[in-house]
Formats: sequence, C-alpha cells, structure tokens
Amino acid sequence: MAVSERSGGGEATMTRQDKARIFALFGRYINRNQIKYLSAGHLDVFETRRLGVGFTDPVSGCRMYDCFTAAGCFNVSRHNPEVMAALADAADELDMGSSLLSSPLKVELARRLAALAPGDLNHVIFAAGGGEAVECALKLARAATGRKQIVSTVKAYHGHTGFALSANGKEHYRHCFEPLMPEFTFVPFNDLEAMAKVVSNQTAAIILEPVQGEAGIFPATEAYLRGLRDLCDKNGALLVFDEIQTGFGRTGRMFAAEHSGVVPDIMTVAKSLGGGLYANAATIYRDIPLLRNFTAQHPDFHETHCGGGDIACKVSLKVLDYLEEHRLCENAARQGARLKEALQELMRANPKIIREVRGIGLMVGLEYVEEFLGPMMSDALAKHGVFAAYSGNAPQVMRFMMPITVSDAELDDIIAAIQGAVKDMKTLLPMALLAAKIPGVLSLLNNEQIQTTLFTQVRKVEDLWHRIAGR
Repeated sequence: MAVSERSGGGEATMTRQDKARIFALFGRYINRNQIKYLSAGHLDVFETRRLGVGFTDPVSGCRMYDCFTAAGCFNVSRHNPEVMAALADAADELDMGSSLLSSPLKVELARRLAALAPGDLNHVIFAAGGGEAVECALKLARAATGRKQIVSTVKAYHGHTGFALSANGKEHYRHCFEPLMPEFTFVPFNDLEAMAKVVSNQTAAIILEPVQGEAGIFPATEAYLRGLRDLCDKNGALLVFDEIQTGFGRTGRMFAAEHSGVVPDIMTVAKSLGGGLYANAATIYRDIPLLRNFTAQHPDFHETHCGGGDIACKVSLKVLDYLEEHRLCENAARQGARLKEALQELMRANPKIIREVRGIGLMVGLEYVEEFLGPMMSDALAKHGVFAAYSGNAPQVMRFMMPITVSDAELDDIIAAIQGAVKDMKTLLPMALLAAKIPGVLSLLNNEQIQTTLFTQVRKVEDLWHRIAGR
C-alpha cells in the first residue's frame, strides 16, 4: 500500500522545483548548511495541513506522522481545534500585555500550575521559553543559597543561553562560547556515587532531566532520584528538575517526577505548555523559606519580556484543560507501553540493527548498533510516512515522541511504518557493515560532517531520478 493511501495523504500542492527554490533562498538568507543537515536524514520537508498527529508533505502529497513534535511541543496534537479556538478568542480581546503588570489570566495559570505540580511546588515565575526558565532556576538557586557550584550531568541538554548553555553536558554546544559561567561540574547520568563525590556544602544546585532527551532517551532510576534528593538535603543544596520535554503528560504522568515520588525544589516547564501555538514557560519552586524569602526581597531578580503574557496564559490554560479532560496522561502511558513492546519485539528480530529500546510513556528511544544508521533510518522512516529525528547528542538513537493524543489505529500505522523502514534497512545494511570493517571507514561513517555530505548526495541522486521519471 502506498504511503499516501495508508496515511491519508492527498495530491501534491508544491513542485520539486518550488521546494528547491525555497530552500535555495533559505540557504542564502538563513543557513545553507542547515538544509544539508536536514536533507541527509530526509527531514527537508515542509509542514502543511498540520492536524492531529501529523502533517502533509506538499511535494509528495503524503501524510506524515510527526514522531518528533519539535522535541515535545505538540503533546495535545498539531493544530488542536480547541486550543486554536482559545487562541482566536484571546486575540479578539487581548494582546501580550505588560510583563510588569498583574492580570487575572496570569494568576489563574499560576494557580493551575501550582495545583498540578508535585508536592509543595507552588510558586511560579513565568518565562518566554525553556532556556530562559532554566536560566531563572539556576539564578534563583545561586542567589538563594549564596553558593556558586552547579552540578549537571554528562550529555545533559538545558538550552542555549547563559546559565542554560553552561549546564549543557556536551562540549559540542559549549566550546565555541567559552569561557561560560564558572563553577559548573559534570558527572555521568544515573551515577549516584559520582554525584556524591562532587556535591558538598558549597553546591548551590543539582540540575538534571528526569529523562535525558537529547542524550538519547535515558530515564533516571527511582533510586538515583531519591539519592539525589538525599544528597541535596544533606548538603543544603537545591534539586532542580528540567521537565521541559518530559512535562504535561509525555511520560504517562503529568510530570516525570511523579513516577519516583521525588519532589524537586525547582522545576522548569515549557514546550507543550504553549500547545504548539503560543510559546510559554515557567519556573516553579517550592514554598520553603530559603526560596520564598529571597524572591520576596528581590522580586525583580529575573524579568521576562513576553513569558506569561495574557494570550499565552489563555492558550496554556486551555492546554491544561484538554490534558485533563481527555485523560491524555493515561493515553500516553498505555500507548507508550504498546510502542515499547512492539519495538522490543523488533529489536529481538533485528539484533544487527537495533541495540536497545528504552523510555517511559511516549518518550521512547530506539538505539542502533552504529551512529551512521541514524540518518539512514530517518530517511527510511520518511519514505514510510514517519517524520522522526535522531538525537542531537546521540545520532545512533531515534526518538519517538508523537503527540500523546495518538489513537490505537494511528499507533498501529506508526509501528507498521517502523517495521517497514527496518526491513528496508536490512537490504542496505550488509553493504554498509562490510564497508565499516575496512580500517578507518567506520570512524568516517560515524562522523557527522561525512554523514551529512554522503546522505545529501544520495538525496540529490534520488531527486534527479524523480525529475527524470517525471514524478
């Protein structure tokens, strides 16, 4: 069955020449190499007719299941009608408002977030996006404790500005901008012994993702999180959870922290809080004297230009309503279990391609045996109607993070597409693995620049074939 038939596609509305022209302009005015990077993994698509769990590729007319969702921005689906209506209503009567002023919508959203957050996390500072929310959290931790050291984890991802960039646990993101903020320490994820060696009475905070996303979908163990809580309590440090990707139902609970019962002192949220329509973010902190007293004495320690704006708050309130009314946390837990079971079965049948399946809820990672399989699998999945991206910190890991509204029938389609992509890969794998045995070739294949160049050329040959064939 053709992809367009299986996935509900329609007729093409853009020619390949139109696409090439737009990308040429993108390269001229924005970034030429970004197009090469996207093309290598068959991610060079335009999103049209965005609805539900996917969008339509205007060149092929094929419906694409969105299994990336901009790293978790579309939990409540693409172009959700109810959230769209809330945005339209807000635009009729509101604008962004002044960040310095109070408003009923800001108060109501803060109240709702406090009610949903674990434990006594019930004070809210709004932010424009995830990086700014992390920035606010780390500033708060340093200022309130009067200490400097921040401990993060290897391969952690927290954003691209200031304090957030300094907390990124991969040199790739930091090295061009160093020196960054001082006294950031990095230890391996899920290694409590390594953490205990560096945390002391000079530590302001430990920051981590309850499930590392960009690193390749690594969930923290319950014992690890409890151990971190104990370390912080023992040393007077603060525990910060970055729930920007994991929050709002993604892992099968409203927040990933709920799986362990561990309550952090500070938690950051963003991405799906805006419903994929109007960006919004927040830093939520516990009602403890250390934090409450500092913010009372320094109410302007962190200011945001547009976070918590009135339109954003109205949209976010509808997102929270939709999550609860449609019991999407339960759906994420059930569908995530089905997806993991199917992928584990696929792994058992294809040990030469798939090394491991891991994740929680609808935040699932599929790790291949070699890094170079990441772009190959992205390409194979796209040809089967699935838009998925490999991890920035781990190219050998494919992330599956579709909207948590996904139905049984839609997930069946996605699983069938993944199975079809792996089957296609098996025809190419013997040649690739044979080449990889040549001394020096494997390191070349796993080099990101070589991958980008090689797979971009493959796509150019494919596009030429389509033009010759008149498709």
